[in-house]
Amino acid sequence: MSLFTLIKNILPYVRPYRWLIFLALSLTFIGALTAQVNAYVLQYTVNSIASLVEQQKALSEGLHIVAIISIILLSKELLNIAVSFGQKFFGEKIRIMISKDFAQRIIEKVLTFRMAFFTADESGSGKLQTRIDQGVSSLTRMVQVFFIDIFPLFTSAIVALIGMFNANFSVGFVALCIVPVYFLISKRQATKLKGWRRNIRSFRENKSGGIINILESISVIKSFNREDIEGKKQLALQTALADTQMKTRSTNFKFDALKTFTEQFGVVIIIILTAYLVLTGQMLIGAIMLHIMLFNNVTAPIRQLHRIYDEVNDALIYAEGFFDIMNSNHQIEQSGAYKPEKISGKFELKNVNFSYPNGTKALFAVNMTVLPNKITALVGLSGAGKSTVINLLDKFYEPSEGEILLDGVPLREYDTKFLRENIGLVLQKNHIFSGSIADNIFYGKPGASYEEMVDAAKQAYIHEQIVNLPDGYESSALLLSGGQQQRIAIARLFLKKPPIIFLDEPTASLDAIATEQIKNSLDAIKKDRTVIIISHSVSQFIDSDMIYVLKQGHVLESGTHEEVYKKEGAYKEIFDAAARSLNVERISGTFMKI
Repeated sequence: MSLFTLIKNILPYVRPYRWLIFLALSLTFIGALTAQVNAYVLQYTVNSIASLVEQQKALSEGLHIVAIISIILLSKELLNIAVSFGQKFFGEKIRIMISKDFAQRIIEKVLTFRMAFFTADESGSGKLQTRIDQGVSSLTRMVQVFFIDIFPLFTSAIVALIGMFNANFSVGFVALCIVPVYFLISKRQATKLKGWRRNIRSFRENKSGGIINILESISVIKSFNREDIEGKKQLALQTALADTQMKTRSTNFKFDALKTFTEQFGVVIIIILTAYLVLTGQMLIGAIMLHIMLFNNVTAPIRQLHRIYDEVNDALIYAEGFFDIMNSNHQIEQSGAYKPEKISGKFELKNVNFSYPNGTKALFAVNMTVLPNKITALVGLSGAGKSTVINLLDKFYEPSEGEILLDGVPLREYDTKFLRENIGLVLQKNHIFSGSIADNIFYGKPGASYEEMVDAAKQAYIHEQIVNLPDGYESSALLLSGGQQQRIAIARLFLKKPPIIFLDEPTASLDAIATEQIKNSLDAIKKDRTVIIISHSVSQFIDSDMIYVLKQGHVLESGTHEEVYKKEGAYKEIFDAAARSLNVERISGTFMKI
């Protein structure tokens, strides 16, 4: 991304605060003028005192001059305090407000993206978090550099340079010649660091993703005693990051030393030139102090060119990832406008093919009909494409080929928010948000009453366990066990009460008693609703009105349990294996003995 493109992208975020920027810049100009006062006062002081010494005037006249100078300097300092406070206050307000806008806009944008964006390799949670955090941070600094730092710095430098030219053209010209040399050194420094900074960004993203992966997989790591392996992986990343950081630091130190020498070389030339002018009677001795202090005001901002280049290059690097997200339109979830008064729940899949963003083909010419107010089961081994079908019906993804109809209308024409308000989804592993148990259940229907929420918990057979907790429904939901969290997710479903229900292994993480309780509750909520259920549990799919058997993305068999079983194909194989895993003969024998 070029600097021009970056500024063009930033301007819409800056424009709402243009009056704050105008006030900050006005104070900047005043501050630039007051910054030169010391140099002129010192020149006047040296010349006046030298003149009094030569004339052998009384001490009282010298004290009079000192008193005037003290009043001027203290008054200037009081003005500087007010100006500096205003600059910092308005500048900090601009920085904070724009940082808030950057962060909010990127989150709002990400929430509009299709599921395909989140499953792509480059959108891993660690990488995405680093890209957003670093993008917001570097872009905010960029705004600060341009509208808060650069103008004050260079306004002061330009005013000081004008003062030097006004005092003596030759001295001003020498100072002017030092500026481009300093600029070129800083530019060369930034160019040399650019590639390494890009590597640092990549290392940070990988490191962040690695840490998140360790935290999420800690039980597996410990159970296999693989702490050493994970530690070595992180060590490799840390070492590569540290080596690159040391290269950048070493380069910075070399260039900083060169810039310091350049600045001191300029000071020496100015001292020699000014001394010559004083000794030849062309200027008074106070000019030496004036020129040195003004030259310091010229070079002080330029000393920070490297920092400014660093900030700009960081912004250019991280802005690429940030604005790739912000300016992306092909990732945005598409929504139709169709909102019927009522959804019956008849789904029709016609020759549907689907491939995930990474190229994995998941469904092949799938034809399927899901009837309203019926229970349809999707059966198959892991990886058969069952969850993919649900993802397509919920518009998380769109078919690569073919068409999906809902009540005779193409699914893509439905308003996405309206569609999902009418669908209840329970997954094998449901996400529990940070917050109370009540908050997590209310997520199913934010406007529900407290009594409705409690009733939903009762239907999910979790109420008794909740009320026994020290804080009841205000207890942290993250402290619940996996099975309890699953019941919270099911309670959301009971609270929402949608006409269409998708159940993807809803009782997989529950114990036998809880499974029976939840099955009874689900059986109750299934009535007069369109239900699609995915389960490896015989008890879950055996009573379905229609069963579709999938294998490697193809529909092999369909029909009722009896019809499909009689085909003696894939379904019979799966059913018999499930029955054997339950040790049905031993169970039957136990019941017969009783």
